[in-house]
Amino acid sequence: MPGYSARPPAIPTVLVDDQVVRVTRWDFEPGAATGHHVHGMGYVVVTMTECEFLIEDATGEHRLKRPVGDVYRRDAGVEHNVINGGKKPMAFIEIEYK
Repeated sequence: MPGYSARPPAIPTVLVDDQVVRVTRWDFEPGAATGHHVHGMGYVVVTMTECEFLIEDATGEHRLKRPVGDVYRRDAGVEHNVINGGKKPMAFIEIEYK
């Protein structure tokens, strides 16, 4: 069945959405995923917990571990599925600039 995933969904909470930015908090239980998506805007991520990312993209699977308070930036056009590859809940803030 297209679009089916056995993984639970990550929970997005939009905190700000105005003419300049969209700020979303993402909460993931272990194994939760965003689902495959393409970023239409550049963005910055700030980790709120230690994050054990499992990233699925066109090149395969990649594991990344980021500490609390880590910050990184990506350009528009990124295409991936973000999964909590750890055993604890994780959360981050995503700031998309318009």
